[in-house]
Amino acid sequence: MDVVVVESPAKAKTINKYLGRNYKVLASFGHVRDLPAKDGSVRPDEDFAMSWAVDTASGKRLADIAKAVKDADGLILATDPDREGEAISWHVLEVLKQKRALKDKPVSRVVFNAITKSSVLEAMANPRQIDAPLVDAYLARRALDYLVGFTLSPVLWRKLPGARSAGRVQSVALRLACDRESEIERFIREEYWQIAAILGTPRNETFEARLTAFERKKLQKLDISNKAQADDIKAMLEGATFKALSVEAKPTKRNPGPPFTTSTLQQAASSGLGFSATRTMQVAQRLYEGMEIGGETTGLITYMRTDGVQMAPEAIDAARDAVAKEFGPKYLPEKPRQYTTKAKNAQEAHEAIRPTDFMRTPASVRQYLDADQARLYELIWKRAIASQMQSAEIERTTVEIEALNGARTAELRAVGSVVRFDGFIAAYTDQKDDDTEDEENRRLPEIRAGEQLARRAINATQHTTEPPPRYSEASLIKKLEELGIGRPSTYTAILKTLEDRDYVTIDKRRLVPQAKGRLLSAFLESFFERYVEYDFTASLEEKLDEISDGKLAWKDVLRDFWKDFSGAVADIKELRVTDVLDALNEELAPLVFPAREDGSNPRICPKCGTGNLSLKLGKFGAFVGCSNYPECSFTRQLGDAANPNGENGGGEDGTKILGKDPYTAEEITLRSGRFGPYIQRGEGKEAKRSSLPKGWTPESIDHEKALALLGLPRDVGKHPESGKMISAGLGRYGPFVLHDGTYANLDSIEDVFSIGLNRAVTVIAEKQSKGKGGRNGGTPAALKELGDHPDGGGKIVVRDGKYGPYVNFGKVNATLPKGKDPQSVTIEDALALIAEKEAKGGGGKKPFRKAAAAKAPTTKKTTTKKAAAKKPAAKKKG
Repeated sequence: MDVVVVESPAKAKTINKYLGRNYKVLASFGHVRDLPAKDGSVRPDEDFAMSWAVDTASGKRLADIAKAVKDADGLILATDPDREGEAISWHVLEVLKQKRALKDKPVSRVVFNAITKSSVLEAMANPRQIDAPLVDAYLARRALDYLVGFTLSPVLWRKLPGARSAGRVQSVALRLACDRESEIERFIREEYWQIAAILGTPRNETFEARLTAFERKKLQKLDISNKAQADDIKAMLEGATFKALSVEAKPTKRNPGPPFTTSTLQQAASSGLGFSATRTMQVAQRLYEGMEIGGETTGLITYMRTDGVQMAPEAIDAARDAVAKEFGPKYLPEKPRQYTTKAKNAQEAHEAIRPTDFMRTPASVRQYLDADQARLYELIWKRAIASQMQSAEIERTTVEIEALNGARTAELRAVGSVVRFDGFIAAYTDQKDDDTEDEENRRLPEIRAGEQLARRAINATQHTTEPPPRYSEASLIKKLEELGIGRPSTYTAILKTLEDRDYVTIDKRRLVPQAKGRLLSAFLESFFERYVEYDFTASLEEKLDEISDGKLAWKDVLRDFWKDFSGAVADIKELRVTDVLDALNEELAPLVFPAREDGSNPRICPKCGTGNLSLKLGKFGAFVGCSNYPECSFTRQLGDAANPNGENGGGEDGTKILGKDPYTAEEITLRSGRFGPYIQRGEGKEAKRSSLPKGWTPESIDHEKALALLGLPRDVGKHPESGKMISAGLGRYGPFVLHDGTYANLDSIEDVFSIGLNRAVTVIAEKQSKGKGGRNGGTPAALKELGDHPDGGGKIVVRDGKYGPYVNFGKVNATLPKGKDPQSVTIEDALALIAEKEAKGGGGKKPFRKAAAAKAPTTKKTTTKKAAAKKPAAKKKG
């Protein structure tokens, strides 16, 4: 028997069925080791020696693998087919060597791009050894990320309080978002006018033509810049005669795009389905790991972390067969289409994302999928099959028109297009194609050259130029890919890090840099410019790829980087904080000194009138203050453009005064603390405080909102049956209503302030109807639903228990590690905790010993004090 190691338990179960009794498939649950988050994990002075640590959950899984290997004939490492997958296999192998579990047993590495029986069996028939250069590239990347983070972070804490840390690639991604924000701030709108004529043919059919030239001069977009010009041209056209000078019909072709890569899938899912990048990858992971169809679990798509655009030859053949069957022979090109990527440093050995079986149409599998899975699978299937279809044939018609009014002339143009053969459009059309200008999709009536056209109306419309849009998750990923920065497996992690650290927020799917993020980006750009340059980061990625190709030694790359980087950090340590602030004042001028409505100098203190405003650094971060402090106490929160005059004043640490409590006369302030912004009433130990609810920003807090928060919990009314008060409040895990010990979650913080008695009673009743087992008979509050267990048996939920948050699966309750945010728990985290709890004998009807003891027979009273002393203490539930 051979032991096979994969990454996920769902994959392990499926592959075990494919391989049969001669194999035992175990899951590593992703990475099993990592660099400890402390100084010294990478030691440049010791030739970049690295220390690895195994956490408790991974240690248990590695012990299980080691135990199985000792009784096995060999070990097969079958983790994912990318750099991270190669690294996991290497880590597993290194730990097993340390445990001396292998002895002289054969070890091999297999990779498969899809979880289907044929793919897995083919991979097993073609094993190889671990790719050492690929592992070296992983080690170099991991060491670089660690060295940048743990070397820069202490500098940030000293020079830029409030900044948590800076990552190598995250900092470049943040710079992209911040540079775009600066572009938007500095953008000056320009007025322009567009003029169009509604004309009629002799056959009484109408169409629209746009002005392209006036008085023999070709017009550019901004040439008609004011209403006076527009009115003059409009008046001329209203008295003009119109004639069609030429009509040209030109056939064109539109070719299909390649199948999806990671980034193009995220972009299409964002624009077409409204998915975030993280949601897209979660759903794609489930499709890759597979569904039970026809009594057998099989993967529906190929591996979804890839930058390759080509499909395997057999997949191309299958796609062409499906085209002929689903759409007909005329949609099938004579030769298969071949694609090459335009992205820098793409790993062409990886296939594009495609269905594992093209005959498995979206309609045929919809019954096995939830709504999101069905929509994403349909997108992938349509894009992949369209990539092997005929081009769309489009006839584009252009009509040139002359307008004459005495000696004055103008030229207009009407453009339309007609799809003569839909080709690949029958299967798939990009969202961007649907958003093209109307004239590109407009069909013109019959127009003949030389005929007179009747004027029906002349329209002059005012427009202004628009600033570039903020990046969405998908468009930022596309930009990173174009620049050759990062890899498909890292993009979503990069974005999540920026959001988790409050460097950006996501508003209407757009990335909005926060003051904290812009401050960090400006600091790095001012003092570590080389290390946030796009070209430098891309060149480092190229070196990592050369390592993976065996062309460079990974420690040579680290030595070159570290020599310059450590020197730059040493120089920055000598900088005075005033030098830092002066540089940031200039770099972030629009943010620090927003323009005032009265046009006065935004750098002069509005309170004393003589002091100069500047960035200041307080205990909890940066704020804007007056140079005349302490005589002048003016402060303003950084980025508070809505309050440039600092109304209500503030404290020297960035505290913002919101007003006074009408009942206690105590001052209410907005502050920034260790765990984020909060509201405080009064001072000292007796002061009442409230954190800001999720979704509320410091900029949005006014006196009214602050009073509402400090008034929580509020009484809703007495329950009609028990007579006990129902209250509404904001807890550690969100808004809730409480009645007689039973908590019920509310959908939003606004519900806390608006919910009435009838609705509150209904919510409480719904909670109690879900069954007993929670506080005072109610089911403990569900903080997050993670989905169904891959092995079946029901849903996995994160709940709020009496002793803290825990993962619940059926009758298994596994407590979260101390400090673990319930909202950050992933399905992989939960499966690991459940497996660990089950291995310890957890779950069942008796979740802790005290309950079991309470139900034990009491007829025999022979237990001695000595025996009783040996009994383990009761475990706390969930």
